[in-house]
Amino acid sequence: MPVMQKPELITGKDRLDVLGMDRLIADKIQADPTLLQTGLDNIDRWIANGSTQVHRLEEWRALILNARKSEEGLRHLLALLREDSESAAHLRDFAPFAGILTAQDRRPFLLACAFAH
Repeated sequence: MPVMQKPELITGKDRLDVLGMDRLIADKIQADPTLLQTGLDNIDRWIANGSTQVHRLEEWRALILNARKSEEGLRHLLALLREDSESAAHLRDFAPFAGILTAQDRRPFLLACAFAH
């Protein structure tokens, strides 16, 4: 019987630049804060569809609502999207901003990852 190999951890240059894409999302939201509605819409849809990450999504909902209420809240949300820390990265794993980046926005990141392989 063949032995199953453990998948290799993708690190360094072989990894998709997720932080770069999150920073681009932050730039787009900063330029057009109405894009925050996309996050709220995604949260509502994902919870309605039975997401098991309701706590994380509600955490994002609170961040987005604070960002809509005040400049300080917006600065905080943008900082989380741009911050290079383990805690911010963990929170971003559940970020509800799918749909903000266009295929054209994502293309350079995907190509950079593809060229690394």
